[in-house]
Amino acid sequence: MTSFWSAWIIVITLGVIAGCWWVLFANRVASPKSGDVKTMGHSFDGIEEYDNPMPRWWFIMFIATIIFSLVYLALYPGLGTFKGFLGWTQVNQWEAEVKYADENYAPIFEQYASIPVADLAMDEEAMKVGQRLYANNCALCHGSDGRGAYGFPNLTDTDWLYGGTPEAIKHTIVNGRNGQMPAWGQVLGDEGVTQMAQYVLSLSGQETDSAAAQAGSATYTAMCVACHGADGKGNQMLGAPNLTDNTWLYLNPEWGVAKSVEQSIRLGRNGHMPAQAKYIGEDKVHLVAAYVYSLSQGK
Repeated sequence: MTSFWSAWIIVITLGVIAGCWWVLFANRVASPKSGDVKTMGHSFDGIEEYDNPMPRWWFIMFIATIIFSLVYLALYPGLGTFKGFLGWTQVNQWEAEVKYADENYAPIFEQYASIPVADLAMDEEAMKVGQRLYANNCALCHGSDGRGAYGFPNLTDTDWLYGGTPEAIKHTIVNGRNGQMPAWGQVLGDEGVTQMAQYVLSLSGQETDSAAAQAGSATYTAMCVACHGADGKGNQMLGAPNLTDNTWLYLNPEWGVAKSVEQSIRLGRNGHMPAQAKYIGEDKVHLVAAYVYSLSQGK
Protein backbone atom coordinates (compact mmCIF):
# COMPACT_ATOMS: atom_id res chain seq x y z
CA MET A 1 0.00 0.00 0.00
CA THR A 2 1.39 3.41 -0.95
CA SER A 3 1.80 6.19 1.60
CA PHE A 4 -0.97 8.18 -0.12
CA TRP A 5 -3.59 5.47 0.27
CA SER A 6 -2.39 4.74 3.79
CA ALA A 7 -2.89 8.41 4.73
CA TRP A 8 -6.24 8.40 2.92
CA ILE A 9 -7.51 5.49 5.02
CA ILE A 10 -6.19 7.00 8.25
CA VAL A 11 -7.83 10.38 7.59
CA ILE A 12 -11.18 8.85 6.64
CA THR A 13 -11.24 6.40 9.56
CA LEU A 14 -10.28 8.92 12.23
CA GLY A 15 -12.48 11.55 10.56
CA VAL A 16 -15.53 9.31 10.83
CA ILE A 17 -14.80 8.62 14.51
CA ALA A 18 -14.31 12.33 15.18
CA GLY A 19 -17.53 13.07 13.32
CA CYS A 20 -19.44 10.57 15.45
CA TRP A 21 -18.03 12.22 18.58
CA TRP A 22 -19.08 15.68 17.35
CA VAL A 23 -22.61 14.56 16.39
CA LEU A 24 -23.01 12.89 19.76
CA PHE A 25 -22.13 16.01 21.77
CA ALA A 26 -23.50 18.64 19.37
CA ASN A 27 -26.96 17.11 19.60
CA ARG A 28 -26.88 16.39 23.30
CA VAL A 29 -29.91 17.83 25.04
CA ALA A 30 -30.01 18.51 28.74
CA SER A 31 -32.75 16.92 30.77
CA PRO A 32 -35.69 19.33 30.87
CA LYS A 33 -37.13 20.71 34.09
CA SER A 34 -40.54 19.52 35.16
CA GLY A 35 -43.20 21.10 33.01
CA ASP A 36 -40.65 22.53 30.56
CA VAL A 37 -40.81 19.84 27.89
CA LYS A 38 -40.49 20.98 24.28
CA THR A 39 -41.92 19.17 21.29
CA MET A 40 -40.53 18.72 17.81
CA GLY A 41 -43.68 20.15 16.26
CA HIS A 42 -44.73 16.78 14.87
CA SER A 43 -48.11 15.31 15.61
CA PHE A 44 -49.86 12.16 14.41
CA ASP A 45 -53.28 11.03 15.63
CA GLY A 46 -52.94 13.42 18.52
CA ILE A 47 -49.56 12.04 19.54
CA GLU A 48 -46.76 14.62 19.73
CA GLU A 49 -43.05 13.99 19.43
CA TYR A 50 -41.12 15.28 22.43
CA ASP A 51 -37.60 16.68 22.24
CA ASN A 52 -36.27 14.49 25.06
CA PRO A 53 -32.57 13.82 25.65
CA MET A 54 -30.93 10.48 24.89
CA PRO A 55 -31.02 8.11 27.88
CA ARG A 56 -27.83 8.47 29.90
CA TRP A 57 -26.92 4.77 29.65
CA TRP A 58 -27.27 4.97 25.88
CA PHE A 59 -25.09 8.08 25.70
CA ILE A 60 -22.40 6.37 27.82
CA MET A 61 -22.56 3.31 25.59
CA PHE A 62 -21.78 5.45 22.51
CA ILE A 63 -18.87 7.09 24.31
CA ALA A 64 -17.50 3.68 25.34
CA THR A 65 -17.81 2.44 21.76
CA ILE A 66 -15.79 5.36 20.40
CA ILE A 67 -13.10 4.92 23.06
CA PHE A 68 -12.96 1.18 22.32
CA SER A 69 -12.52 1.83 18.59
CA LEU A 70 -9.58 4.18 19.25
CA VAL A 71 -7.91 1.68 21.58
CA TYR A 72 -8.47 -1.13 19.07
CA LEU A 73 -6.97 0.88 16.19
CA ALA A 74 -3.96 1.70 18.36
CA LEU A 75 -3.30 -1.96 19.24
CA TYR A 76 -4.23 -3.71 15.99
CA PRO A 77 -3.73 -2.92 12.27
CA GLY A 78 -6.56 -0.86 10.85
CA LEU A 79 -5.07 2.51 10.00
CA GLY A 80 -3.39 2.16 6.63
CA THR A 81 0.11 0.73 6.98
CA PHE A 82 0.21 1.27 10.76
CA LYS A 83 0.71 -2.23 12.23
CA GLY A 84 -0.53 -1.51 15.71
CA PHE A 85 1.47 -1.52 18.93
CA LEU A 86 0.88 -5.26 19.49
CA GLY A 87 2.34 -6.19 16.09
CA TRP A 88 -0.53 -8.62 15.44
CA THR A 89 -0.96 -10.10 11.95
CA GLN A 90 -3.31 -12.74 10.62
CA VAL A 91 -0.30 -14.73 9.40
CA ASN A 92 1.23 -14.81 12.87
CA GLN A 93 -2.13 -15.77 14.33
CA TRP A 94 -2.53 -18.60 11.83
CA GLU A 95 1.00 -19.87 12.43
CA ALA A 96 0.44 -19.83 16.18
CA GLU A 97 -2.77 -21.82 15.85
CA VAL A 98 -1.15 -24.33 13.52
CA LYS A 99 1.77 -24.73 15.93
CA TYR A 100 -0.63 -25.25 18.82
CA ALA A 101 -2.62 -27.83 16.84
CA ASP A 102 0.54 -29.68 15.79
CA GLU A 103 1.85 -29.83 19.34
CA ASN A 104 -1.43 -31.10 20.75
CA TYR A 105 -2.77 -33.33 18.00
CA ALA A 106 0.31 -34.57 16.14
CA PRO A 107 0.82 -37.46 18.62
CA ILE A 108 -2.73 -38.63 17.96
CA PHE A 109 -2.23 -38.65 14.19
CA GLU A 110 1.13 -40.40 14.62
CA GLN A 111 -0.58 -43.11 16.62
CA TYR A 112 -3.23 -43.58 13.92
CA ALA A 113 -0.53 -43.62 11.22
CA SER A 114 1.04 -46.70 12.81
CA ILE A 115 -2.16 -48.72 12.23
CA PRO A 116 -2.74 -50.33 8.81
CA VAL A 117 -5.37 -48.56 6.71
CA ALA A 118 -7.74 -51.54 6.61
CA ASP A 119 -7.60 -51.96 10.40
CA LEU A 120 -7.93 -48.24 11.03
CA ALA A 121 -11.10 -48.21 8.92
CA MET A 122 -12.70 -50.42 11.58
CA ASP A 123 -12.01 -47.93 14.38
CA GLU A 124 -15.16 -45.84 14.89
CA GLU A 125 -13.43 -43.07 16.86
CA ALA A 126 -10.68 -42.78 14.26
CA MET A 127 -13.26 -42.62 11.49
CA LYS A 128 -14.97 -39.68 13.20
CA VAL A 129 -11.70 -37.79 12.93
CA GLY A 130 -11.19 -39.06 9.37
CA GLN A 131 -14.65 -37.87 8.39
CA ARG A 132 -13.84 -34.34 9.54
CA LEU A 133 -10.57 -34.34 7.63
CA TYR A 134 -12.41 -35.61 4.57
CA ALA A 135 -15.10 -32.94 4.94
CA ASN A 136 -12.49 -30.17 5.11
CA ASN A 137 -10.29 -31.38 2.27
CA CYS A 138 -12.22 -33.71 -0.04
CA ALA A 139 -15.96 -33.07 0.18
CA LEU A 140 -15.87 -30.08 -2.17
CA CYS A 141 -15.13 -32.40 -5.11
CA HIS A 142 -16.30 -35.84 -4.01
CA GLY A 143 -19.34 -34.70 -2.02
CA SER A 144 -20.01 -34.89 1.69
CA ASP A 145 -21.33 -38.44 1.24
CA GLY A 146 -18.45 -39.50 -1.03
CA ARG A 147 -20.71 -40.18 -4.01
CA GLY A 148 -18.84 -37.80 -6.28
CA ALA A 149 -20.19 -35.61 -9.05
CA TYR A 150 -19.71 -34.94 -12.75
CA GLY A 151 -15.99 -35.57 -13.35
CA PHE A 152 -15.32 -36.54 -9.72
CA PRO A 153 -15.26 -40.26 -8.85
CA ASN A 154 -17.78 -41.92 -6.57
CA LEU A 155 -15.84 -43.25 -3.57
CA THR A 156 -18.63 -45.45 -2.24
CA ASP A 157 -18.70 -48.06 -5.02
CA THR A 158 -16.18 -50.64 -6.19
CA ASP A 159 -15.28 -48.89 -9.44
CA TRP A 160 -11.76 -47.49 -9.09
CA LEU A 161 -9.68 -45.76 -11.74
CA TYR A 162 -6.39 -46.40 -9.95
CA GLY A 163 -7.30 -49.27 -7.66
CA GLY A 164 -9.33 -49.57 -4.49
CA THR A 165 -6.89 -51.37 -2.21
CA PRO A 166 -5.82 -49.51 0.95
CA GLU A 167 -2.34 -49.05 -0.53
CA ALA A 168 -3.66 -47.72 -3.86
CA ILE A 169 -6.06 -45.30 -2.17
CA LYS A 170 -3.33 -43.91 0.05
CA HIS A 171 -0.95 -43.59 -2.91
CA THR A 172 -3.60 -41.65 -4.80
CA ILE A 173 -4.20 -39.22 -1.93
CA VAL A 174 -0.50 -38.74 -1.15
CA ASN A 175 0.68 -38.17 -4.72
CA GLY A 176 -2.44 -37.03 -6.53
CA ARG A 177 -3.46 -38.20 -10.00
CA ASN A 178 -3.39 -36.78 -13.51
CA GLY A 179 -5.63 -38.51 -15.99
CA GLN A 180 -5.73 -37.65 -19.66
CA MET A 181 -7.70 -38.96 -22.60
CA PRO A 182 -6.88 -37.41 -25.99
CA ALA A 183 -9.60 -35.81 -28.10
CA TRP A 184 -10.51 -37.97 -31.11
CA GLY A 185 -13.10 -35.72 -32.73
CA GLN A 186 -10.88 -34.32 -35.47
CA VAL A 187 -9.39 -37.74 -36.18
CA LEU A 188 -12.64 -39.69 -36.36
CA GLY A 189 -15.13 -37.08 -37.55
CA ASP A 190 -18.73 -36.97 -36.34
CA GLU A 191 -19.68 -40.32 -37.87
CA GLY A 192 -16.60 -42.02 -36.46
CA VAL A 193 -17.29 -40.60 -32.98
CA THR A 194 -20.85 -41.95 -33.12
CA GLN A 195 -19.67 -45.38 -34.21
CA MET A 196 -17.01 -45.51 -31.51
CA ALA A 197 -19.55 -44.47 -28.86
CA GLN A 198 -21.95 -47.17 -30.00
CA TYR A 199 -19.24 -49.80 -29.68
CA VAL A 200 -18.23 -48.54 -26.23
CA LEU A 201 -21.86 -48.71 -25.11
CA SER A 202 -22.11 -52.27 -26.42
CA LEU A 203 -19.29 -53.29 -24.08
CA SER A 204 -21.54 -52.59 -21.09
CA GLY A 205 -24.44 -54.52 -22.58
CA GLN A 206 -26.55 -51.53 -23.55
CA GLU A 207 -28.88 -51.35 -26.50
CA THR A 208 -27.00 -49.95 -29.49
CA ASP A 209 -27.06 -49.57 -33.23
CA SER A 210 -25.42 -52.87 -34.14
CA ALA A 211 -24.16 -51.67 -37.51
CA ALA A 212 -22.56 -48.57 -36.00
CA ALA A 213 -21.10 -50.58 -33.15
CA GLN A 214 -19.61 -53.08 -35.59
CA ALA A 215 -18.04 -50.24 -37.56
CA GLY A 216 -16.62 -48.75 -34.37
CA SER A 217 -15.10 -52.06 -33.26
CA ALA A 218 -12.15 -51.89 -35.65
CA THR A 219 -11.45 -48.28 -34.72
CA TYR A 220 -11.55 -49.17 -31.03
CA THR A 221 -9.02 -51.95 -31.61
CA ALA A 222 -6.69 -49.58 -33.40
CA MET A 223 -6.96 -46.58 -31.10
CA CYS A 224 -8.27 -47.51 -27.65
CA VAL A 225 -7.00 -50.99 -26.76
CA ALA A 226 -3.66 -49.70 -25.49
CA CYS A 227 -5.36 -47.97 -22.56
CA HIS A 228 -8.76 -49.60 -22.09
CA GLY A 229 -7.77 -53.13 -23.05
CA ALA A 230 -9.15 -55.44 -25.71
CA ASP A 231 -12.00 -56.43 -23.40
CA GLY A 232 -12.67 -52.82 -22.36
CA LYS A 233 -12.00 -53.49 -18.69
CA GLY A 234 -9.55 -50.60 -18.43
CA ASN A 235 -6.11 -50.34 -16.87
CA GLN A 236 -5.67 -49.13 -13.29
CA MET A 237 -1.98 -48.54 -13.88
CA LEU A 238 -2.96 -45.80 -16.32
CA GLY A 239 -6.22 -44.74 -14.73
CA ALA A 240 -8.11 -45.86 -17.84
CA PRO A 241 -11.77 -46.54 -16.91
CA ASN A 242 -13.51 -49.88 -17.15
CA LEU A 243 -15.99 -49.52 -20.02
CA THR A 244 -17.93 -52.69 -19.27
CA ASP A 245 -19.54 -51.81 -15.93
CA ASN A 246 -21.92 -49.02 -17.00
CA THR A 247 -20.29 -46.55 -14.60
CA TRP A 248 -19.62 -43.22 -16.28
CA LEU A 249 -17.50 -40.51 -14.68
CA TYR A 250 -18.66 -37.80 -17.11
CA LEU A 251 -22.33 -38.66 -17.38
CA ASN A 252 -24.50 -35.63 -18.05
CA PRO A 253 -28.06 -36.52 -16.95
CA GLU A 254 -29.54 -34.05 -19.43
CA TRP A 255 -27.74 -35.68 -22.35
CA GLY A 256 -27.96 -39.33 -21.42
CA VAL A 257 -25.23 -41.96 -21.67
CA ALA A 258 -24.81 -42.06 -25.46
CA LYS A 259 -24.27 -38.32 -25.96
CA SER A 260 -22.07 -38.11 -22.85
CA VAL A 261 -19.81 -40.87 -24.17
CA GLU A 262 -19.68 -39.18 -27.57
CA GLN A 263 -18.63 -35.94 -25.90
CA SER A 264 -15.79 -37.68 -24.05
CA ILE A 265 -14.54 -39.27 -27.27
CA ARG A 266 -14.89 -36.08 -29.27
CA LEU A 267 -13.24 -33.64 -26.84
CA GLY A 268 -11.16 -35.91 -24.63
CA ARG A 269 -10.92 -35.61 -20.86
CA ASN A 270 -8.35 -34.19 -18.45
CA GLY A 271 -8.69 -35.13 -14.80
CA HIS A 272 -6.51 -33.74 -12.04
CA MET A 273 -6.47 -34.55 -8.36
CA PRO A 274 -3.90 -32.54 -6.35
CA ALA A 275 -1.48 -34.34 -4.06
CA GLN A 276 -2.70 -33.89 -0.48
CA ALA A 277 0.39 -34.87 1.51
CA LYS A 278 1.98 -31.45 1.13
CA TYR A 279 -1.19 -29.78 2.41
CA ILE A 280 -2.27 -31.92 5.36
CA GLY A 281 0.74 -34.17 6.00
CA GLU A 282 1.13 -37.90 5.49
CA ASP A 283 -0.19 -38.85 8.94
CA LYS A 284 -3.52 -37.17 8.18
CA VAL A 285 -3.52 -38.62 4.68
CA HIS A 286 -3.27 -42.06 6.27
CA LEU A 287 -6.43 -41.33 8.25
CA VAL A 288 -8.27 -39.95 5.22
CA ALA A 289 -7.28 -43.02 3.23
CA ALA A 290 -8.79 -45.21 5.93
CA TYR A 291 -12.00 -43.18 5.85
CA VAL A 292 -12.26 -43.40 2.05
CA TYR A 293 -11.60 -47.13 2.24
CA SER A 294 -14.39 -47.45 4.81
CA LEU A 295 -16.77 -45.68 2.41
CA SER A 296 -16.03 -48.23 -0.30
CA GLN A 297 -16.68 -51.03 2.15
CA GLY A 298 -20.09 -49.63 3.01
CA LYS A 299 -19.15 -48.74 6.59
